[in-house]
Amino acid sequence: MNFAFKENQLDYETYYILRKSVKWNNWSREQAEIALVNSYYTVTVFDNKVPIGMGRAVGDGIYFMIMDIVVKPEYQRMGIGSTIIHMLLEHIEKNMCVGSRVSVQLISEPDKEQFYIKQGFKLIPHEYCGPALRKVIYKKG
Repeated sequence: MNFAFKENQLDYETYYILRKSVKWNNWSREQAEIALVNSYYTVTVFDNKVPIGMGRAVGDGIYFMIMDIVVKPEYQRMGIGSTIIHMLLEHIEKNMCVGSRVSVQLISEPDKEQFYIKQGFKLIPHEYCGPALRKVIYKKG
């Protein structure tokens, strides 16, 4: 199969469809559009013109977070997710300052940790990092 990998072209409709394809909750349109505009780098994958995968990185030049790695279930285990991760990491590395280092982090879906370990990520806690923590904040209208 010949898939098209497009850089920095992730739009709301594609984002919504792909998140829905893996049964993830979607964000409000306003939130998602702001997040997409403020992404450091995005990758969207198409089979012909049908979106089948995506991933994005957010960051400040020192710390980066890999977000929204999605491959439609019927396209999983074809190397698409690995290619998305590779493209995101390659973009971050290519744009690093000479002599610098960056920290790239992500939160895995349950039972997907081995996929990310194969991509070079380490489970935390480990010798240099404590456990990851997360807080979700809700604002009622």
